[in-house]
Amino acid sequence: MTNQPLGGNEMARFGGPNTFMRLPSQETAEGLDVAFVGIPMDIGTSWRSGTRFGPKSIRAESAMIRPYNLQTGAAPFDGLQAADIGDVPVNTFNLADTILRITAHYDEILKHDVIPMTLGGDHTLTLPVLRSIAKKYGPVALVHVDAHADVNDHMFGEREAHGTVFRRAFEEGLIVPDKVWQIGLRGTGYTATDFTEAQGWGFHQVQAHEVWHQSLTPLAARVKAAIGDGPVYISYDIDSLDPAYAPGTGTPEIGGLTTPQAMELIRGLRGLNVVGCDLVEVSPPYDTSGNTALTAANILFELMCILPGVTFR
Repeated sequence: MTNQPLGGNEMARFGGPNTFMRLPSQETAEGLDVAFVGIPMDIGTSWRSGTRFGPKSIRAESAMIRPYNLQTGAAPFDGLQAADIGDVPVNTFNLADTILRITAHYDEILKHDVIPMTLGGDHTLTLPVLRSIAKKYGPVALVHVDAHADVNDHMFGEREAHGTVFRRAFEEGLIVPDKVWQIGLRGTGYTATDFTEAQGWGFHQVQAHEVWHQSLTPLAARVKAAIGDGPVYISYDIDSLDPAYAPGTGTPEIGGLTTPQAMELIRGLRGLNVVGCDLVEVSPPYDTSGNTALTAANILFELMCILPGVTFR
C-alpha cells in the first residue's frame, strides 16, 4: 500500500502536517521511490535573500494540491512510494560547510533506490546535489530551466555560489555537456558573450524570447530526442517564470516563461530517465500572496507526474 497525501475532506487544508502535499514523514529514504527533501538556505544568493524560507512555504502551499492530475491522467501516488524526509541541516553561517553537508546528506539518501525531489533554497544547492548524483550515476544529462545560465567563474571571488553552479558542474564532469539544455535564459548581462561560452562547451541554450507566445511541447520533444535514455537531472529555478507569475524570487527578470509553458515543457519530458529534480529560488518575503510558492509546489507535482514508474489512469 503506497502512501497517499492527506485529503482535504479528511483534514481541512489549513491543518495537518507541514509536509509536501501533507504526505507522511520519515527519517530516511528507506523503502521510498520518491523522497521530498528541503534545503533551507540563502547564503549563496547575490541579490535578494529569503530562500531559506522557501521549503517551508512550498510545503504550506502544496496542501492545496490533490493527488490526481486531471489533465495528464497521472496518479503518481498509486505507483510510487513517496514521503517527506525533512530538511538538510545546513550551516547557515558557512556556505562552504553547507555545501559539504548537502553532498553528505544526499550520499546517504542515494544509498537507497530513490529519486530525490528537492525544495530550495538558493540555486547553489544544485552543485552539491549533482556531486552526489554523479557518484551514483556518473555524468548526467541536465534540463536547467532558469532566467540565468549560472555559469559565472566566480562571484565576489567565491567559486561556489548560486551563479557559478553549472560552470563548476561542467568542470567537475558531473554533467554531459552536449546533453545540457538551458531554457528560459534572458535579461541583461555584463558582456555580449555571457551565454556563448557555455555554448562552446556543448550546452544547448534556449533564450526566453525565442519561445515567446509559443507552445513548449515541440521544444520538449527536441530535448527528449537529444537526451535519449540516459539518466537526467532536472533543475527548475522559479525565476525562469515571468515575475507576473512568480514575483517571490531573489533575482527576477521580466519577459519570462508563463505557467502554461512551464507545464507544457514538463509534461513533454515524460519518458526521460529522471533520477532527481529540484525547485529552487522561492523567496517568501517577496511572495506576499503565496502565489510563487503555490506555483513552485505545482511544478514539483508536475515533475513527480513524469517520473519513471508513474501510474496513469
